[in-house]
Amino acid sequence: MYPEELVAPMRSDLTTIGFKELKTAEEVDAELKDQKGTTLLVINSVCGCAAGAARPGVKWAVQNSDKKPDHLTTVFAGADIEAVAKARQYTLPYPPSSPAIALFKDGELVHFVERHHIEGRNAQMIGEHLTQVFDEFC
Repeated sequence: MYPEELVAPMRSDLTTIGFKELKTAEEVDAELKDQKGTTLLVINSVCGCAAGAARPGVKWAVQNSDKKPDHLTTVFAGADIEAVAKARQYTLPYPPSSPAIALFKDGELVHFVERHHIEGRNAQMIGEHLTQVFDEFC
């Protein structure tokens, strides 16, 4: 597990723009099980592609898209072990991936961006992709 002092700035990267942290399996269930509307879930990570592309791309999309998810949530891989394990149950059949970005509509997974779709892409590409996803589902 990563020490909290290491992950705290990476957590705040999303929470400062309105993301709700889910730190337990129960919190994940409360947010995702039978949820109405759209919910964006970011599986955050300490890796470089999270810092360089995923988080900045997500932030850009949320701040610049005309259509936005109703709920913004995040779990942190390597820190919130129970929460991430529970979140990954909701993102099946996709294999575990971090960072990753999931969009749910009325409790159903409708779009998933895996790590291999984040690696090698810049924040603008991620952000533009997510705005298209938001336009379609939100």
